[in-house]
Amino acid sequence: MQRSITTPPSAEAERGAGRTRRLTKERVKKLLLGTRDRNGIIKLVVVYGLLICIGFIYLYPILYMISASFMTLDDLLDSSIRWIPSGLNLSNYRQAGTSMVYWNSLLQSVMIAGLPTLGTLASCALTGYGLARYRFRGRGGIIALIILTFVLPSQITMIPTYTMYSNLGILNSLWAFVVPSLVAQGLNAPIFILIFWQFFRNVPPALVEAAKIDGAGHFKAFFSIALPTAGPAFITVALFSFVWYWNEFYLTQLFVHGVLVESSLTTLIIQLQNFATNYSSYAQTAASGATNLNESIKMAGTLIAVLPLLILYFVLQRHFVESIDRTGITGE
Repeated sequence: MQRSITTPPSAEAERGAGRTRRLTKERVKKLLLGTRDRNGIIKLVVVYGLLICIGFIYLYPILYMISASFMTLDDLLDSSIRWIPSGLNLSNYRQAGTSMVYWNSLLQSVMIAGLPTLGTLASCALTGYGLARYRFRGRGGIIALIILTFVLPSQITMIPTYTMYSNLGILNSLWAFVVPSLVAQGLNAPIFILIFWQFFRNVPPALVEAAKIDGAGHFKAFFSIALPTAGPAFITVALFSFVWYWNEFYLTQLFVHGVLVESSLTTLIIQLQNFATNYSSYAQTAASGATNLNESIKMAGTLIAVLPLLILYFVLQRHFVESIDRTGITGE
């Protein structure tokens, strides 16, 4: 009877198995922690988890507003209905739009936000170009004053500004926003001047000097050389300025709409602020009789007030992100 003899594993086989285990551990480590060229699973899970949480915090009010705006009063009182309404109740939008005089208010909102934005683009671009391209005594002090006026709360200068506008005779009119924007004193104009100043500093001086050698003056060099390259800065300033003028309620009501003597100018934000009063007047004069003001109609009015800005952002999103990157605006 023969015995089977088992030969012990060779040292080479053991070393090969050890190398295999080490390679497996390194691969798992790289897969979880990542490398210089690739992000690991742990980092991706943490980053995307944070993005989802932050995105949900921002999107939750909008999603709730859209869902509630289509609900009827019965849906609001039904505890079983939380997100999906029983039907698309478009009458909420009709009632909200009628009480806010939507199309007239929308046109005036575009005018009140758009015209000062055009003035801000022209004046702040010239101011930023002058500060970036010309060396003169006191330039640093002017830049410091511009930063100071941006840091200074607007409530401090509100009464003197109101008195000045009253003396100029531009209160309760669109000129209260247009005139300051033409002299680089519009809403948040200091930050726009700094954006243009930062952008024009990065334009090669050799291009401007070459234009001057060819006989171009100061304004021609600005319009032919500096201005065509400032597209990203113009998009950034235009979008910021338009949104800030659009959302401004207190200054618009104080200077344009009027407090003591109301003018015919109004905006969607003012109509939204006075929504309950406007809706009560509409309900009393409606042919169908008085209608209760419920939360769904309020949500519908809020949505149609911010809808133009949402559409504007989605249309210009790609250009806006590129402009932010090229103009050097960061969170630092």
